[in-house]
Amino acid sequence: MPIRPERPIAIFYEHPDWFRPLFAELDRRGTPYVKLHADEHVFDPAEDPPYSLVFNRMSPSAYLRGRGDAIFYTLSWLSALERRGVRVVNGYQAFENEISKAGQLALLDVLGLPYPKARVIHRAEQAPAAAEGLRWPIAVKPNIGGSGAGVRRFDSPEELRAAVGTLDLGIDSTALVQEFIPQEESRITRVEVLGGKYLYGIRIYTPGNSFDLCPADVCQRVDGAALDAQVCAVDAPSRGLRVEGYEPPRPVIEAVERIMAEARIEVGGIEYMVDARDGQLYYYDINALSNFVADAPNVIGFDPFARLADWLEREAEAAEAARAQKEAA
Repeated sequence: MPIRPERPIAIFYEHPDWFRPLFAELDRRGTPYVKLHADEHVFDPAEDPPYSLVFNRMSPSAYLRGRGDAIFYTLSWLSALERRGVRVVNGYQAFENEISKAGQLALLDVLGLPYPKARVIHRAEQAPAAAEGLRWPIAVKPNIGGSGAGVRRFDSPEELRAAVGTLDLGIDSTALVQEFIPQEESRITRVEVLGGKYLYGIRIYTPGNSFDLCPADVCQRVDGAALDAQVCAVDAPSRGLRVEGYEPPRPVIEAVERIMAEARIEVGGIEYMVDARDGQLYYYDINALSNFVADAPNVIGFDPFARLADWLEREAEAAEAARAQKEAA
């Protein structure tokens, strides 16, 4: 059933730049859609929203841009939408997993997948005791993060004890005390899924001093070629990040799809790294927000935003057909 202008796709978002390629692709196609920016959004629990589909693009790093309140607001709205039977992409459970690093580790543990050993704390003074028995160095990570925000590395118990008074546990006062993994060849791998299925993989190489590895902000290929400046952050090259397309082994792809199915994430990315000390692979980040790699055709050979638009249109059409069938019954 076609998407009608009176029942468009709704894209709920917060970041000012990451989704411009998707908006441009939908504009090019003439697909009926509306932008719902978190800053201005309000909802009526008694209202039946006039959307064929709602695509949740809320970012856990919103608090870095003065919108931390919108993170918790989003959970309330997603819950209300789902109770009304609205088709939501990356709904309540997906976003709940997005904004809890502690919950992500519990999910990985249930699936029997390897992750860096960690303890969860809710007060800064708990950090030294929580680190006992962990392999050093360790990292302290806010539970609600995004873009590497608030992550700090410590090389010894003494260094951690001295820093207790300066630790920032983030907006929910919860954090991980986690083993820090030295990355093989100073790189991480990110695997993207669409509709819960493998879409592409990339490897991001770092200078070793940054926790912000947002793929939309990496603007140099491994061979040194600069990516399209129009789709890259201006300061990205100065951070020394480089990217290349990469297809992970089949067992990794299967594990990523299992993670996403358990997390109820339909569009997102999983990050993993290999320990330079012993070659062990560790999954460490589950992302329901996927902004895709910058200048994707130059890196992976195709435009993922076009495939995302195709998929959103199909899902919206199917949701409208199901709605019409229900109303006719």
